[in-house]
Amino acid sequence: MKASETQLLRLLEKGSQFVIPIYQRAYSWTEDECDQLMGDIERAGRDAELNSHFTGSIVHVEKGLSNLTTQEPNLVIDGQQRLTTVTLLIAALADVLDGYPAGEREPWKEFSPKKLRHRYLVNSEEEEGSDEYFKLLLSKKDETTLRAIVSRTELPTDASERVQQNFARFRQELAKPGKDLAAVCQGLAKLVVVDIRLDRAYDNPQLIFESMNSTGRQLTQADLIRNYVLMGLDTKAQKVLYNNYWRRMETDFGQAAYEKQFDDFVRHYLTVATGEIPRFGDVYGAFKDHSRNRRDQGEPIESLVKELRSYATWYCAVALGHETDKELAEAFQDLREIKADVVYPLLLELYGDYKNSELDREGLLSIIRMVTSYIFRRAACRIPTNSLNRTFSTFTKSIDKTRYVESVQAHLVGLKSYRSFPTDQQFTDALIGDNLYNFKRRSYLLRRLENFGRKEQVPIEDYTIEHILPQNENLSQQWRDDLGPDWVNVRARRLHTLGNLTLTGYNSEYGDLPFTKKRDLKGGFRESPLRLNQGLGTLETWNEETIVQRAERLAARALEIWPLPVLPSGFDQPEPRPESAYTIDDHPNLSRPVPQALFEKFRGEVLALDEAVSETFLKNYVAYKTETNFVDVIPQTERLRLILNMPFEMLHDDRGLATDVTGKGKWGNGSVQIDLNKDTDLGQVMGLVRQAYEFQTGE
Repeated sequence: MKASETQLLRLLEKGSQFVIPIYQRAYSWTEDECDQLMGDIERAGRDAELNSHFTGSIVHVEKGLSNLTTQEPNLVIDGQQRLTTVTLLIAALADVLDGYPAGEREPWKEFSPKKLRHRYLVNSEEEEGSDEYFKLLLSKKDETTLRAIVSRTELPTDASERVQQNFARFRQELAKPGKDLAAVCQGLAKLVVVDIRLDRAYDNPQLIFESMNSTGRQLTQADLIRNYVLMGLDTKAQKVLYNNYWRRMETDFGQAAYEKQFDDFVRHYLTVATGEIPRFGDVYGAFKDHSRNRRDQGEPIESLVKELRSYATWYCAVALGHETDKELAEAFQDLREIKADVVYPLLLELYGDYKNSELDREGLLSIIRMVTSYIFRRAACRIPTNSLNRTFSTFTKSIDKTRYVESVQAHLVGLKSYRSFPTDQQFTDALIGDNLYNFKRRSYLLRRLENFGRKEQVPIEDYTIEHILPQNENLSQQWRDDLGPDWVNVRARRLHTLGNLTLTGYNSEYGDLPFTKKRDLKGGFRESPLRLNQGLGTLETWNEETIVQRAERLAARALEIWPLPVLPSGFDQPEPRPESAYTIDDHPNLSRPVPQALFEKFRGEVLALDEAVSETFLKNYVAYKTETNFVDVIPQTERLRLILNMPFEMLHDDRGLATDVTGKGKWGNGSVQIDLNKDTDLGQVMGLVRQAYEFQTGE
């Protein structure tokens, strides 16, 4: 490696050509980054006492230092965003100066349009339009757009939006009346970078690339994964894998979804492929481990990328709305609307089996609807969903693919404790009595209630939510009379419940009018075409009784829409887990003053993490678990010994409270030990316990 400080313009002038390899992400700087760069350049240009302005580093494999032929260009490992942006700025500056009178086209020495182009944009001795002619070659459609800008030819029909927009923004800014272009030129001349040239014989570009991922626009996990897959291959192999698989994934996702959701997709894929849920910030590390394991088993990298491409296609159908089958598309839309991302690992495997003819279409639809009912009922009953990551990551282990649908149905019915499928009574009680106006999935609830059984769907986005009993605390005398002498408490109990909520296009007309006026005005409840408003036109009053009656009718419809599955024939009801025979009395140390006081505080904090957390007294320790134990407490005479169930190396422990007990004899489950005594900061300890909880629940 050779590193030196140099002027950015000098680097562009000296280097015959810089090429962005195909495995690099597309150009992604936004207007914000461009405006910041422009501002920095102008400030540097106006400051006579400032000799230079540092703008980061450019890491490249220099020709003559690489193991490639000497005719190969400089391959950019890091720094393409600022190289591209400065190139766009220079091209825009040259274009603007072209429009000035002949004597005014050089606002600062050596900065005429011709010199700008021939020194920093093109190799003028090469054949115009050839690959060698351009100083900077980008990848993908960024390349054709930049070529057109530099050559001053017509932009391609599928021009890169970012390249095109940022060039246009620079040009517009530079062409403003009174713009001090001399300051811009001087600022450009002051830009300084660290020029880092690599030698493939001694330097590992991948490791250096990872370490450089702290400047500029932060790379996503997907960026790192793509580079990891492609960077170590020769150019021909890179192009084959990129064009056949990776580029197609990028195209399927589209730029916006690729930037926002591809990391999530890879996390779901790894959950299916490995059976473990990667932490959000460690998707890249988990992918590298998975890739190495596959490689150690003799699989070529192409096999892994091909598999990833298949899963990406399925993910686009399930999560991005690419499904072409109308019924399946609607079922997937329901899941997206209730934000059931936790089920995607299961759905990826189900959809793959559907595409491979192991599961028929009706079976897939049936399972999706069961899972939707499960997730939605739990949401309506306000049951936390944190632990469902583990539930769905291991779900397919319980599927008998010879009886696909029935085994899924049996598994859902058999879920116990905090994972259990809410009963009809639980679901009904929640729908009738809970505040559903502030329910995050209220639009989905009302849409399905309105459109259930309809062939012609009503677009509820055309309507607003109406409180039949108004939200205004200062109710009219008519409303108070209708509600009765206990009207204050009736309003508090029923205002935001399902029975009092409906849809209307006449919200502004209704206002706080009495019920009978809302019913009888033009377009009122008597004339409403919505099913949600059926029956309102025949009522004479609106009070707690009629609110509850309407809620009961709607809840009965909800039981049809989101049914509770029954145990299929041929499947046994799973036996309940036996209760532990031990109690707190079997731990005499917990009757001692210090550990007793610590335990009461600690158990309160742990149980407050989630309603799904359970406490079990065992012979030698107390276990706290969701899917599995995440912390075990061993009561001792003057302290509590905690065992966290997570790898020691994954724990963030700034205070050094934890000890690695991997492979050592101990009670409890896990590799991390913490001693909690009266002088230990409980808040700090709970921060470590929460990490173990999140590790086990996949959060």
